[in-house]
Amino acid sequence: MKRVGVLLLGALPVIAAGVYLAVPDDSADSAGTASSASSASSSSPATAKSARDDAKDRAEEEREADDALIADLPPGLAAPAKKELAQQLVSSAENSTTKWRTAYGSIEDVGDGDGYTAGIIGFCTGTHDLLMLVERYTEDHPDNGLAAYLPALRKVDGSDSHEGLDPGFTAAWRAEAEVPAFREAQEAERDRVYFEPAVRLAKLDGLGTLGQFVYYDAMVFHGPDTDAEGFYGLRERAMAEARTPGQGGSEKAYLETFLDVRKQAMEAKRPGIDTSRVDTAQRRFLAAGNMKLATPLVWEMYGDTYRVP
Repeated sequence: MKRVGVLLLGALPVIAAGVYLAVPDDSADSAGTASSASSASSSSPATAKSARDDAKDRAEEEREADDALIADLPPGLAAPAKKELAQQLVSSAENSTTKWRTAYGSIEDVGDGDGYTAGIIGFCTGTHDLLMLVERYTEDHPDNGLAAYLPALRKVDGSDSHEGLDPGFTAAWRAEAEVPAFREAQEAERDRVYFEPAVRLAKLDGLGTLGQFVYYDAMVFHGPDTDAEGFYGLRERAMAEARTPGQGGSEKAYLETFLDVRKQAMEAKRPGIDTSRVDTAQRRFLAAGNMKLATPLVWEMYGDTYRVP
């Protein structure tokens, strides 16, 4: 996984997106409310707290409205068989195998500037998500074999440094990956930070199963960040060029635009990068009109061919 910056809490950007989609005509009112809250915050601490509480309540109400919008939609990528397929597709890019459950203990520095890349989704020591995983796991299992490395993980977060991690961290990761609870923790963090926010937002944008996977893979690779290279930044750029189905646009045209924007971002960050996961996987499915991501599937990743019957 290649991404930069500190990860956001997975749900928060989705809430913001849901507000836009569920109540698009309220933008002026929201701006006015924000201005009022800003003015209130300069008046008194009590007024500022009240404004924050009101904003939190509105966000919760809007999230509930978004949930109601998608409650009756087909499960799409969240259906068990499709979710399994999604992990196989991502694993072919992240770990060069569709057998994603063999990757719990994988760990190496692939030289992309993000430190160690590890586990089923490519958690990185330099991109905050590996630190979050170990912190949350340690809350429930304080005596685990990775807990001793938390000070070092906090220190190297945001860099490619191994300071305080070598020589023992890689061995400790592989050993912990044999523990069922840590495998469960990896899956839970994958779902919380990447899978569930991506699928939810794709549904709010009116995208079907393929589009939901396109969002998920982009979320994994670029990270749930709002900067120009993060997932939410890419989505904003795509929406500036094409309407989502939720806005009355063509699903295929929007996905083509999103993939164009994504490829440009990949190449801008790392000139000469292999963009197989876009070109010979997702574009292939889109060109075939396979909007439901139906099997059998055949795709190529970094020169290797993969098949799901």
